[in-house]
Amino acid sequence: MHVVNVVFGGIVGALLWPFRGLSPWVGMIAVSLATAVLMLEVYKLTSNQAAIRRAKDRIKAHLLEMRLYKDNMRVTLAAQGAIVRANLAYMAANLKPLAVMIVPLVLILAQLSVWFDRAPLRPGDETLVKARLVGSADPVTAGLELEVPPGLEITAPPVRIPDLHEVVWRIKAKAAGDGTIVLRSGGTVLEKSVAIGGRPLSRVSALASRGSFLKRVLYPGEPPLPPGSPVRSVEILYPGRILSVFGLSIHWLVAYLVLSIVFGFAFKGLFKVEI
Repeated sequence: MHVVNVVFGGIVGALLWPFRGLSPWVGMIAVSLATAVLMLEVYKLTSNQAAIRRAKDRIKAHLLEMRLYKDNMRVTLAAQGAIVRANLAYMAANLKPLAVMIVPLVLILAQLSVWFDRAPLRPGDETLVKARLVGSADPVTAGLELEVPPGLEITAPPVRIPDLHEVVWRIKAKAAGDGTIVLRSGGTVLEKSVAIGGRPLSRVSALASRGSFLKRVLYPGEPPLPPGSPVRSVEILYPGRILSVFGLSIHWLVAYLVLSIVFGFAFKGLFKVEI
């Protein structure tokens, strides 16, 4: 899974790299447009375009039939039944392309979350670092030690929470720059990237984990933690990134889906795709 994350991360990173110094909206528009073009091509290659066109034509024809014969109950009911059947045929024709597109789309969304879901720490910000342990480990006796780069400082002793199997440190950002925090457990050394300041659009990985396959899909920002340690995951609580437009705050996922759909319908004629 790590290899897949590296490949998709490289593609998304290469697409967003030129827009790091600009508003996150510019990168969002670019990646939404690229997604729309990609999905249109995949949809065109994997769908039965003739079946989709026939189903849509039948729906339109029966809607017109209902309008023309609205005073004839028998004809109207028959047209409604035909519309239901045409809709089922339309949905069936879309199952294959949707099944093909869902996997790359999930991987793309996971990579986009690394760029748009969280914002880097700013100098002066305080936050928490959480180390979650496996169920058999005791955070009190695990002996975890945290080391931070020059741009960070630890502002409070670690808090050990046995009920949650967690050890928590409070840290403060002092200077801009990317770095690495180091977590030592016995003879095991774990590393986790940290982002402070930087460009308006930057890559921020909140979680490093050696958890389930699903976690490795949803949190692709870093390689999985090595085995042999009681630490299951290391998380930095970054602030959420805000996309603002006309005074409104919009979640990046909503913006991405809306823009991708708009671009898809805008360019479907150019790519000769029946949706």
